[in-house]
Amino acid sequence: MASLSKSFLKARTIDRASLLRWVPGQLSSSLSYSYSSTVAVSEIQPPLPTPPPPPQPQPTSSSRPQEKLRGWTRFLLFVPGAITFGLGTWQIIRRQEKVKMLEYKQSRLEMEPINCNYITPSGENLNSLEFRRVVCKGVFDEAKSIYVGPRSRSISGVTENGYYLITPLMPLPSSPESLQMPIIVNRGWVPRSWRDKSLKVVQEDGHPPNVESTAIHESSSWWRIWSKKPNTTEKGQIPEIMLDEIVGVIRGSEKPSIFVPANDPTSFQWFYIDVGAIARTCGLPENTIYIEAVNENVNPSNPYPIPKDNNALIRSSVMPQDHLNYTLTWYSLSAAVTFMAFKRLQPKKKMR
Repeated sequence: MASLSKSFLKARTIDRASLLRWVPGQLSSSLSYSYSSTVAVSEIQPPLPTPPPPPQPQPTSSSRPQEKLRGWTRFLLFVPGAITFGLGTWQIIRRQEKVKMLEYKQSRLEMEPINCNYITPSGENLNSLEFRRVVCKGVFDEAKSIYVGPRSRSISGVTENGYYLITPLMPLPSSPESLQMPIIVNRGWVPRSWRDKSLKVVQEDGHPPNVESTAIHESSSWWRIWSKKPNTTEKGQIPEIMLDEIVGVIRGSEKPSIFVPANDPTSFQWFYIDVGAIARTCGLPENTIYIEAVNENVNPSNPYPIPKDNNALIRSSVMPQDHLNYTLTWYSLSAAVTFMAFKRLQPKKKMR
């Protein structure tokens, strides 16, 4: 029994050792078999189909114009640059026109003056005579003087407000040198005190006096109104009336801006020159010739009124240099907005 049990234990030990020796091989073979069977099954079975992507929404007829509009909005960024460039080019054209106009006025002012007796208000060439110098002789009707303004004037660096003195120049029948029909003359700039004194006289008497009155300068008369009944001398002779000689240029009415108030003749308020309205107020035909006196043969002892000089006559509210400044401004603005449009359309760089 003891020997039998020893042999049994020995056999059991051998079987356990053999088991430990062959199990890894068997396990590996079984694993390889299972792997091969899995591969075989996978080769036999087809792969599962991938799910299709979700359907994309088709662009409708309403969305297509929106996409097209988004493309056109890029070009809208260049519209401000194109507009400002066009305005700059227009200023160049305006400057050339202004230079030609000033040269035309200057050339006409340099011509010899003509006698106003040869000019008729109804003549077809009256508009073509603008800025032509004329010579007129007559008598000023001071009682019908009109003050247009206020108009500022710089004197020795000091700006002073004043008015344009406009007076009818009447013919003198007894003189062959006198003009044949009345005209309206812008005699020049006068201080504000002239108008204030004139209104004061009108308020006191109801009409301007028909006698001479002195102005600020005692040595000069600023107000001359001829009496309807001329004074006689001791011998009963009528004194000779001296004719006033005026050299001026033919002009037309002013074109006021929207900020200039309307004229009010009843209250003696004249803000701009309206030849027809001034003529009616003075009792003259509406087609009366209007001239502006030029600065020639000014009497130093009688400085007022101050006529315009040639530079003031041809001066415009916008001179060629102003048009050049506007051109540079518009072109600079066009370049700036166009550069901004290009920068806006450039793709943004991704941050690393």
